[in-house]
Amino acid sequence: MNTHAIPTARFDHRKYAPAPTVQLSNRTWPDNPISKAPLWCSVDLRDGNQALIEPMSVEQKCQLFSLLVEVGFKEIEVGFPAASQPDFDFVRRLIDENRVPKDVTIQVLTQCRDALITRTFEALQGARCATVHLYNSTSKVQREQVFKSDKKGITALAVAGAKQVLACAQKQTNTQWQFQYSPESFTCTELDYAVEICNAINAVWQPTLENPVIINLPATVEVASPNVYADQIEWFCRHIQNRDSLIISLHTHNDRGCGVAAAELGVMAGADRVEGTLLGNGERTGNMDIITMAMNLYSQGIDPALNLADMSRIIQVVEQCTAIAVHPRHPYAGELVYTAFSGSHQDAIRKCIAMYELKHGLEHDSAQPWEVAYLPIDPRDLGRNYEEIIRINSQSGKGGVAFLLEQHSGLQLPRWLQIEFSQVVQHETENIGGEISANAVWQTFEQTYLAKQDWLLERFQLEKQPSGTNYCHATLTLAGENVDIQGSGNGLLESVVNALQEQFAIPIDIVEYSEHALTEGTDSRAVAYIKVRSGDLYGYGVAIHQDTLSSSINALLKATQQIRG
Repeated sequence: MNTHAIPTARFDHRKYAPAPTVQLSNRTWPDNPISKAPLWCSVDLRDGNQALIEPMSVEQKCQLFSLLVEVGFKEIEVGFPAASQPDFDFVRRLIDENRVPKDVTIQVLTQCRDALITRTFEALQGARCATVHLYNSTSKVQREQVFKSDKKGITALAVAGAKQVLACAQKQTNTQWQFQYSPESFTCTELDYAVEICNAINAVWQPTLENPVIINLPATVEVASPNVYADQIEWFCRHIQNRDSLIISLHTHNDRGCGVAAAELGVMAGADRVEGTLLGNGERTGNMDIITMAMNLYSQGIDPALNLADMSRIIQVVEQCTAIAVHPRHPYAGELVYTAFSGSHQDAIRKCIAMYELKHGLEHDSAQPWEVAYLPIDPRDLGRNYEEIIRINSQSGKGGVAFLLEQHSGLQLPRWLQIEFSQVVQHETENIGGEISANAVWQTFEQTYLAKQDWLLERFQLEKQPSGTNYCHATLTLAGENVDIQGSGNGLLESVVNALQEQFAIPIDIVEYSEHALTEGTDSRAVAYIKVRSGDLYGYGVAIHQDTLSSSINALLKATQQIRG
């Protein structure tokens, strides 16, 4: 017994003040659904890299950069070249080795310091096009406690940096420049001051419709619920000058676990652009996860403007470059996010997929409307197989077991056999105390119904008699000995049942029977399922054969053998 008490002395909520709300009348963002993807900018190579215990090597950065280009990013923040030699070398390698496609713009970060800005432009010599991302901290706590300055001093620092960025750019006329400014810790900055300092920056850079400036409004630390961030964005967009000549960008972190939600509401509030990382890597609890937000759009029928079809490869490269494993429950990307263990979930998924394939065919047009319980998107869109949807443990039910057998071997178990066999599988999972694989489910089915059949049909002859009844004469192998049986009935199975009853002097009633082809085509094998009763005893039989009649008789023999023991 654990006798350690949970300490409470330092767990005191009274030291924290609620984040201030925004006085915004007639807010419009709640009624603005997202109808198209924002402009995306990956910051994996900067924000993501600086959050790693072991930063990426230049080779790893090149590998990740290639993936980002392949996925479809047109803007990629590649580093802080003035802050470290590896970042500088990486930017130079991209430019010198012509690794940047013509439709991709690289972005670099710099603080408002003369030496850093000069070094930044040295790194960008020869770039076809580039975005220089200038930032400084503007929040009250940063101004007063970190920089020991007032609003006027912080604005002067930012404006001086903007002027130097402009002067350096004017010296490198072979590059197409775009400027970006971030009032760092925007969410903790007074809104009127955030507008004031951004207007001061734009007075230097003079944005136009043809050459807009990016104003990036970061939730450097997430301090409030997403609706507050949306209010901040809408308020800012209403009050900033030259809004039509600005690209309003978002950069949310995940301190409260709402980074994606904040970005989505921020776009609804008027933002045009979103910065984030693949799979959410970033400082503290991470950056906004672009894959999750993009797939959220995709699930609503909106083109995400990114190609995420090969999710396994994306995960492989990201994990290799960051040394961070993707959580198995990570939205859309995790190993288990399309997997159901619950019996009721499995049954619903199996039935919906069967209906979907009945309507649209096994190789259905990918544009057909997707309506499957518990699965917001078709896993095959991301390169996942239907076999991965349902996995079996002690919590699973008949539907999941039936689904695995159908996917693995083409068997379409009737409901009565699903119930009977699922109990066999549950007993097996309880014994092992964990999951059982699809292959193991099939092996258990084989051992239970198909293997070790001592009674087998060798040959049979069926004749139609003048009276309309069927006469069957069959030779069976019973425990290694040949036995001839014969009987009459209205159909094949009834005539064989009558023959078995006479041979063994026991009553036999067929309770359930079904059959189907395993595959399409003339060479397909048939499978038969049968349940028989003899007094209070039940027997279950399954048989597979090229000939439908033979599979039916063998299934009957298997069920009868179970009754006789």
